[in-house]
Amino acid sequence: MKIHLIGIGGIAMGNLASMLSKLGHEVSGSDSGVYPPMSDKLKEWGIPYGEGFEASRLKGKDLIVVGNAISRGNPEVEEMLNQGMEYLSMPQALSRFILVGKKVIVVAGTHGKTTTTFLIHHLLKEAGLKPGLFVGGIRKDGFPGFEYSDGKYFVIEGDEYDTAFFDKSSKFLHYRPTYAVLNALDFDHADIFKDIGEIETMFARLLRIVPGEGKVFYWSKSSSLKKLCTAASKFLKVEPFDFNGKKSILSWKKGELVSDSTVLHTQFFGDHNYRNAEVSLRICEEILTKENIDHPRKILLKGLQTFPGVKRRQEIRFQSPRSIVIEDFAHHPVAVEETIRSVKKAFPGFKIISLFEPRSATSHRNVFQKEYSYAFKGSAVTFITEIFNLKKVSKENRLDVPKLVLKLPKHSGTLPFYCKNPQDLVQKLRKILPQFQRDKILILAMSNGSFGGIYPTLEKMAEERL
Repeated sequence: MKIHLIGIGGIAMGNLASMLSKLGHEVSGSDSGVYPPMSDKLKEWGIPYGEGFEASRLKGKDLIVVGNAISRGNPEVEEMLNQGMEYLSMPQALSRFILVGKKVIVVAGTHGKTTTTFLIHHLLKEAGLKPGLFVGGIRKDGFPGFEYSDGKYFVIEGDEYDTAFFDKSSKFLHYRPTYAVLNALDFDHADIFKDIGEIETMFARLLRIVPGEGKVFYWSKSSSLKKLCTAASKFLKVEPFDFNGKKSILSWKKGELVSDSTVLHTQFFGDHNYRNAEVSLRICEEILTKENIDHPRKILLKGLQTFPGVKRRQEIRFQSPRSIVIEDFAHHPVAVEETIRSVKKAFPGFKIISLFEPRSATSHRNVFQKEYSYAFKGSAVTFITEIFNLKKVSKENRLDVPKLVLKLPKHSGTLPFYCKNPQDLVQKLRKILPQFQRDKILILAMSNGSFGGIYPTLEKMAEERL
């Protein structure tokens, strides 16, 4: 088919374009502002794309795939509708062209989706099962967020965000799950959900389409997931999981991660990541057992220790005996708190300097005004920038960063600094670093965006302390 992707510059849409091309389709696309790495990748893959949107690009196309960021008023969308052309959302296209006939493992939940998806794929691949992959990230070793394979299993990150301008249901409802992993369920995406009840409705719908012969693994400490999965257990198999429990594969003993009596050495850390590892091992062990693969636990524990981790998740950008710089994707208050706790545990003796950029749709809003004030416990100093886009949210609904900063000493026990923007943050950080001249410091930068491109500067500041 001749398939055109409107909004091809996004990571997920670009990756889908590559997979469709590998399946033999003639693929083209369009977007405004296609930048590296996707612009380079599209050229590498031989997929032509146009800058901006023009109705004439749709002439002769058999199918249009519409990205999540595209809305009515777009010239190509209007032409598509006026001409009565066949069109699909990105999740619908994945379902139609990629997932048919596969045993699909959908990894969903508020936190940990990307890491868990990559890890399950890695473990199954190490076991020789040739799984497919689709996830919004890149591994630390450069492995991309997608792989088309002729194996029977396919691992996909199940986003609860809406599908397209014409489909406001969650993306994961299109993914044909045989297995589902539910890592957490907290309120998020305040731009499209008004409360956690609306998110629970989407997860309940996901559970309804898991077959009776499939299975759902859910984190036992989530009251929302426990409620939903208990109700769903009437028609499908559900299994609670947690790290360091009586029935857990993984546990923490005497300062080490172990399985039975085997000490494990992983390239990630923190209880939240060990939970991701726990459920990855469980679901993969079940699959390997069904596939009659000998010694599944031994294979999986070996694979766990060779997993390189994911870029922008606990990514150590600089490390010396006295200074460490870590980049992390944390932006939800729960994720911020768990990330700080994990690095404090992993690097004892280092004083944590937390940097935070409120950039996500939810962190722009005041729905977590109180929760953020408690999220920075364990930080010696905390720098928070003004929200990324002041025009994105009305003043009455906007996160009040100056007010948040005033609450931090009492609620999180940290010395706080309000920063107008990332560049202001760098200047203030530079001024305070001499006070830590005798200390070992860990600069933890948390943002789900680029953080103003400050990372090379942070690395240089850390290196100057040698």
